[in-house]
Amino acid sequence: MASSMRGSQKARDTLEFLRDKIAKSEWAVGELIPKEPELMELIGVGKSTVREAVRSLAAFGMLETVPGVGTFVRSRTPVSTILTEFLADHDLEEVLVYRRSLEIEAAQHAAVNRSEELLDRLRAAHERSQDPAGEAIDSCERSTTPGSFHLLVVEASGSKLLLDLYMGVMSVLERANAEGRVVLGTTPETMHLDHGAVLSAIEARDVRNAAHSMALHVDRDLGLRTDMLDFSSQTERATSLIDAGYDPGNGS
Repeated sequence: MASSMRGSQKARDTLEFLRDKIAKSEWAVGELIPKEPELMELIGVGKSTVREAVRSLAAFGMLETVPGVGTFVRSRTPVSTILTEFLADHDLEEVLVYRRSLEIEAAQHAAVNRSEELLDRLRAAHERSQDPAGEAIDSCERSTTPGSFHLLVVEASGSKLLLDLYMGVMSVLERANAEGRVVLGTTPETMHLDHGAVLSAIEARDVRNAAHSMALHVDRDLGLRTDMLDFSSQTERATSLIDAGYDPGNGS
């Protein structure tokens, strides 16, 4: 990647320093990296060198700068960016199905691998969603914002590959959402209840309930704009689970 950034050796070394921190998860996905003055002092370079390195990594999808907030880590590798471009050429409905598979897999792994620290963060995210003064849940961007419930479930899975794939998929869906092609198919109240069921299963390390609860949730979470007239809280997949006798309350 160093060759992709022209300039002095100092500039290339700065890029590699930042990339190494991200690749080794010293700066985790979803977290803010140090502020510009801190980076300048840490690396021993000037402002323009730091900015160029950050811009280069942002172009690869590894960093994202939010004005007034700071720069977040978005991916450990450039894979998410490559995956985003690959998936963008596929049918959006297929991308939604793939996202569903990743979320269910993440919930199952989270039930096994979640740490107490991530469990606490999941509880906090769930509580925030119940606060009427909190941020409105009105788009798929809520799935990738640092500290959001969905992203924390994927992080709790302990799988870096799952996280990279998920961020790539959600980049495609965020783009589709900005174009008005994706809609939120549930209410904040229902979403809060769904998240609660997923959280309870992960707390109990119940792999089966984690998978079923997440499946029911994503089936009524995001949908295509063209499906709005027919969109209901119970899709065909969700109905099949209910007809099979699944009850999120008792896991039967």
